[in-house]
Amino acid sequence: MATEATTTNAAAPHRYSFLQIATALQTLTIFVQAVSAGLLFTTAYGEVLHDVGARVMYGSSMLYVLAAVLAWRPGGGSPRQIWYATGFLALASAQVAVGIAHISSVHVPLGVLMFGLSVLALARQVPSGHRGQGRSTR
Repeated sequence: MATEATTTNAAAPHRYSFLQIATALQTLTIFVQAVSAGLLFTTAYGEVLHDVGARVMYGSSMLYVLAAVLAWRPGGGSPRQIWYATGFLALASAQVAVGIAHISSVHVPLGVLMFGLSVLALARQVPSGHRGQGRSTR
């Protein structure tokens, strides 16, 4: 009697780290800021949304720094994420400053840069085994 070894393609459920969640939250809040910036010009409540969103985005940048430190310290891993998070916090500080000063010629491109870098940081945190895996059509 021959036995056949079967393998399953079902991956174990992936648990997201606090660092990945903090990075995703930061990316989401920056995107929401872009949406609220558009509402700023078209609705009466856009200014309030953008103002509140700025505070939430800044808080999410601080949370990203905290998550990076917590991810580094217990495991003794690379402090590279701390440098990325600190850079984001510096960019967020500059973004708030130029926003308050109403320098939109710097504020808007800096926001676009921050969103792109945040998406890149989030993509770098996805384990290589999870990239590009879709469902099989078999």
